[in-house]
Amino acid sequence: MVDPNPDEPDEPDETSASPPPSSSRRLHHHLIEWGVLLVVALAVTLGLRAYAFQTFFIPSGSMEPTLMVGDRIVVDKLAIDWGTIHRGDVVVFHSPPTENCGGQHDADLVKRVIGIPGDTLFSRGDTIFVNGRPLKEAWTHTEPLGPPAIASAAHPVVVPPHRYFMVGDNHADSCDSRFWGTVARSQIIGKAVFRVWPLSRIGFL
Repeated sequence: MVDPNPDEPDEPDETSASPPPSSSRRLHHHLIEWGVLLVVALAVTLGLRAYAFQTFFIPSGSMEPTLMVGDRIVVDKLAIDWGTIHRGDVVVFHSPPTENCGGQHDADLVKRVIGIPGDTLFSRGDTIFVNGRPLKEAWTHTEPLGPPAIASAAHPVVVPPHRYFMVGDNHADSCDSRFWGTVARSQIIGKAVFRVWPLSRIGFL
């Protein structure tokens, strides 16, 4: 068939698709996406560590058998900032300035709360009394209580406002409030809520 207008160029096809982007442009686009995702993930991780959760390593046997040397635990900081501290909670806190039981001053300690503001505490033998009644230690712990005693019935410890009395579950081998007194709420970092290591003992506390 003869072209009726041989000297005129063919009209471009307006419906044809534009050429696909080059592979280098696609790679550049994916790199930007991954970079943004990594920055966001890092920011979330740092934010959670600073304000919500943090992991801690257990260096001593003062909380045995609940926590063993080498355990790694997750601490919930929001439980302190927005929640209530109860008798029986396991908490991590900044070491009191007077803590020096073994000649080594640890920056942070983990113990169990047995006295909350307003409580009166004393011990008789291996029994701890809180507000005149024997403390029901429903958690695993090691007897005997060992020296020193918490206080005498005639002169019990009275926990001041905004402070807490701490004792290790391994009673006879724990440097705790019996030695250096109560801990201020402002010094408590968070509640121990989960053991992440070792895998054979992973679980909630």
